[in-house]
Amino acid sequence: MKPSRTLQSLTTSVFSQMSLKKKEKLKQGQDMVDLSIGSPDLPPPTFVKDCLSEEVQKDGEYGYPLTGTDEFKEAVSAFYGRRYHVDVSEREVLQLMGSQEGLSHLAFAYLDPEDVVIVPDPGYPIYAASVQIAGAEVYTVPLLEENDFLPKLEDIPEEICQRAKMIVLNYPGNPIPALPTATFFESLIDFARKHDILIVHDFAYSELIFDQVEPLSILSIPGAEDVAIEFNSLSKSFNMAGCRIGYLVGHTSLIEPLAVLKSHIDYGVFYPIQKAATLALTKGDTFLEEHRHTYQTRRDMFMDALKQAGWHVQKPQGGMFVWGRIPAGWTSLDFALEALEYGVVVTPGQAFGAQGEGYVRMALVHDVDRLEEAAQRLKKMLEDHNSVRT
Repeated sequence: MKPSRTLQSLTTSVFSQMSLKKKEKLKQGQDMVDLSIGSPDLPPPTFVKDCLSEEVQKDGEYGYPLTGTDEFKEAVSAFYGRRYHVDVSEREVLQLMGSQEGLSHLAFAYLDPEDVVIVPDPGYPIYAASVQIAGAEVYTVPLLEENDFLPKLEDIPEEICQRAKMIVLNYPGNPIPALPTATFFESLIDFARKHDILIVHDFAYSELIFDQVEPLSILSIPGAEDVAIEFNSLSKSFNMAGCRIGYLVGHTSLIEPLAVLKSHIDYGVFYPIQKAATLALTKGDTFLEEHRHTYQTRRDMFMDALKQAGWHVQKPQGGMFVWGRIPAGWTSLDFALEALEYGVVVTPGQAFGAQGEGYVRMALVHDVDRLEEAAQRLKKMLEDHNSVRT
């Protein structure tokens, strides 16, 4: 029995290859500093864990939730007003089983086979994969360092603009931890209005923005409510990745197609998780400030250590990743495979699209001591490489 042709078209070879190599090294007893996966290493706030612990003991919490509770939607509404200066009503909030679940199903809610979705390259793999699974067409727009990793909308062919139904973007991003400007978002909204395209903004790293820069929700830009929706999550902001809860925010008419689809395929998020998430959104502002400081400290230390190693990498403005241009003489896969030999796991940039070649992604998901160890191992690798070349 063969799987579908659609499934066969999805590529996971780079991720699979790196995972197998890592397992081999671990079996050999080698200590590995794994910077390849953006899974938070820190726990949620104590009050969130306490809430979960208390709620799971209640016998009445184990039925089908079906939809998000009113309390959760009210908490999201207040959170968006407080943190991002966006006025969102409870009717404009759709609860998700994590933002990736929503992103993956959005394609089925909106796309027909003749449609095109504009996705970033490099970009998080689910953006393109969801479109392929839905049977529609992907058009990639390059995110280049010389353009501050913002797409040049004017370079998208008119024929693509006429067929495109959605454009997906992610700031601060994965794998590229860049930030947008209000001016760019304004031009994006004009572009979407002109071509009748839905803007899908993945805002999952909204609470990991550094150097006192305010997070910028696209929905805070005038006119966005007519053409844009925004995904968010508690995975990275509150370290609740395993709890699988997130949400979509936007005009009721724009989020309704996904709500209809979800009514056919899932039964909602476990009530104790909803209650813990509601508490996090309501009372977690102090935690978020401390959390951001932790990641900024990690970023600064890691950047300094890489610089001392002779590898000058652009400092990320937000998110939990470092997007590093690799030194000359390597492909991104070769660099990642060599790093494995020195006990560091990184993700080759080509895993995120053709424009990712020449970069690697490194996640700041360890304490400063382990990140320092990773930097020292990479320094040794680069020194050994340079000595061989000379």
